[in-house]
Amino acid sequence: MTDELYCDGISEITVTGPIVRMDMTSLCPSKRDINGNPEPVLRQRVIMPIEAFANAVDLMQKALDGLVEAGALRRNIPLIPVGEGDLMDPSPANTSPNFN
Repeated sequence: MTDELYCDGISEITVTGPIVRMDMTSLCPSKRDINGNPEPVLRQRVIMPIEAFANAVDLMQKALDGLVEAGALRRNIPLIPVGEGDLMDPSPANTSPNFN
């Protein structure tokens, strides 16, 4: 059997020369921030050569594309700054009834 690790996310990615370090975090039920939300804590660090990291990113992108295509996820479209404090959706909703 292999060891498994659950993580809620990656808190930091550090590149030092040809080595990439990814800090895996999970939410700690006993540590809370000032708003009472669980704080992320470091659980494990993944260290790999930069080529392996690039391959992993490519593999994750393909998995993400498959999840989007299957309808399991929706891509977030970043807003574009247009002026002081104003943001614009780069792809405004089409109001045509043909696109509902």
